Amino acid sequence: MSGLIIWTYDWIPKGPRGFVRDLRLRWACEEAGLPYEVRSVPFDGRETNHLAQQPFGQVPFLRDGELDVFESGAGLMHLARKSDRLMPRDTAGEAATLQWMVAALNSIEMVTVPWWVLTMTGQPDNALTGWMGNRLAQLETVLKEREWLAADRFTAADLLMADVLRVGKVRAFGDRPATEAYVTRLTARPAFQKARADQLAHFAAADERRAAAGA
Repeated sequence: MSGLIIWTYDWIPKGPRGFVRDLRLRWACEEAGLPYEVRSVPFDGRETNHLAQQPFGQVPFLRDGELDVFESGAGLMHLARKSDRLMPRDTAGEAATLQWMVAALNSIEMVTVPWWVLTMTGQPDNALTGWMGNRLAQLETVLKEREWLAADRFTAADLLMADVLRVGKVRAFGDRPATEAYVTRLTARPAFQKARADQLAHFAAADERRAAAGA
């Protein structure tokens, strides 16, 4: 056994289910065939109840034996180093995978998340719209020319980029056929489907427990 434990919340409201970022780590483990457990910290009191493991009170965090890693991107990079199914072992393939993982987090998600938050607060044409449109158009140009982001095959870079892009409002933004085909292809993978179903089941079971307790 690898000793991998993915920590998430014990329950969340229905809206973000299927998008909580422990799914990235679940998906990676499923792709790589790495055995893992899922454990939880309470959603109630989350701002302070697990700061020793995650200093911002968020999830997920990953435990690998005696090693703890917080932030989904860092956890995914750790898992990628454990399996060549997630990241090639040659220097060029590893560098390409890592650069596109960082790009997913820094060049795309850094824009899409605040844009999405502003749209949810009633600002659909907010100041970030042009910036996000430009970034997504640049990525569309890349995806027109290649099936995968790195090493001419599936890597953790595709996993992370697809997870960033599959958010409904982001996915629906503009006419980007290459990006849509990319997201469709990635989210059809059996490992993603299982990871998502397992996350939804985890929170559905929590609903049942809360209902039984009268919460």
